[in-house]
Amino acid sequence: AHVFMPDLYVFPGGRRDPGDHRLRFDGDLHPAVLRSLRAGDGRAITEARARALALAAARELYEEAGLSLGRTRERQGAVLPFLPDLSNLRYMARAITPPGLPRRFDTRFFAVFADEAEIDPSLVAESRELQDLQWIDVNDFSALRVPEITAIILSDLRNDLMSDPSLPPERTVPFYFTRHGRFHRTLL
Repeated sequence: AHVFMPDLYVFPGGRRDPGDHRLRFDGDLHPAVLRSLRAGDGRAITEARARALALAAARELYEEAGLSLGRTRERQGAVLPFLPDLSNLRYMARAITPPGLPRRFDTRFFAVFADEAEIDPSLVAESRELQDLQWIDVNDFSALRVPEITAIILSDLRNDLMSDPSLPPERTVPFYFTRHGRFHRTLL
């Protein structure tokens, strides 16, 4: 019943909230990831905004899948029950929703190895926003109905892993957008 991408398998995610700028964190982004996040088509963004995008990803991952990207903390009343560790995040891609759709987003996609982030895949839990949460094999997602951009990002991830299984943070990051009715891919 969602207005945007109903009945499709999507990545956990959402928007950057104003409070994401103020979230405390344990480990910072790799300098190459931070540089890539700050780069863009047009005007560069600030370091604080780039970091807030990664913190939003960590927060949304927790809210939608119940997975913590960092160590648990005891502080009551905190926005998150963990201090986000951004140090192992890889910036995978940026994509802007094509014009004409009910909702448009300027999205950043991140990846992290579960073992590096000390994530237990069995702890994935359904949320109010997503159903049928599951880990999928990046080499075989053909049986799932996914948006075109999700298939593109997963294919990029598979190709990057085949090229270098460590998925180095220094690699170039693709940027996908539609201009004048044509789909474009450039590198950041």
